[in-house]
Amino acid sequence: MSAPDLYDARSGFARMTDVLRDYVSLTKPRVMSLLLLTSVTGMILAAGGFPDGIVFVAVIVGGICASGGASALNHWLDRDIDLEMKRTATRPVASGRVRPMSAFAFGVLLNIISFGVLFAWANLLAALLAMSGTLIYVIVYTIWLKRSSVQNIVIGGAAGAIPPMVGWAGVENSIGLEAWYLFAIIFFWTPPHFWALALLIKDEYKAAGIPMLPVVAPRATTNVSIMLYTVLLVALTLAFVSASDMLGLIYFVPAAVLGAIYIALTARLFRDSTRPAILGLYKYSLLYLALLFVVVMVDGTIG
Repeated sequence: MSAPDLYDARSGFARMTDVLRDYVSLTKPRVMSLLLLTSVTGMILAAGGFPDGIVFVAVIVGGICASGGASALNHWLDRDIDLEMKRTATRPVASGRVRPMSAFAFGVLLNIISFGVLFAWANLLAALLAMSGTLIYVIVYTIWLKRSSVQNIVIGGAAGAIPPMVGWAGVENSIGLEAWYLFAIIFFWTPPHFWALALLIKDEYKAAGIPMLPVVAPRATTNVSIMLYTVLLVALTLAFVSASDMLGLIYFVPAAVLGAIYIALTARLFRDSTRPAILGLYKYSLLYLALLFVVVMVDGTIG
């Protein structure tokens, strides 16, 4: 192969790599990883250990496709406001690297695959729950509430609380009390988590015309709201023990410690409004949810 041919081959490979990277980016892999963790927690808690291998793979593959497809549709719908925000301006659709209709088709295809996989190798309930998560995220949050209501992340955040229910349903073909608790934990975790992010990029949300709470309300109101939801969240996580015979001290003690730290970091906002304090709270909120669900899995398996 001549030198020009080698150059063209490398260039073609580089272009393919860039395209692949952009399509992976459409699926928001970092968000997906947390959602998959919660769906695995639902499966393990329902099974009291490692679930059936076929169901496990089906829920993981279905979850990847549902989450990735919903995210791709979000990229397609939000391409205009993504351009207004520094954090999102380089996203594949907003920057023009992926055509809008390509992102739309990709998102729809992934959701079709998700439904098919879950229906064929898990059950219809799990498939319908995964589809409902996509519909809430795309229609309720992205299309309806995100640009019009300060309650956008409160109500629309229910989409991110669906995965543990999908995991539970994949094993049990039902939605047990524990699955509802997992749903509620994520539901109450979502607003303070995203309001902390909104405090960090308040000016970007304002420029894009998105009515996040820190944009439309005084800082004191945001701080109080974050504290209120955090306290309710921690109370809910502790009440989980009394509502389920699957969990005990192995879960309760770490949950109490993690919750106490979360409340302390939230309380610090009232006396420290600096970016490091807010960023610390935001990062901890991610760690908190991940560790909490890991503890649920551990206690649900060996407790």
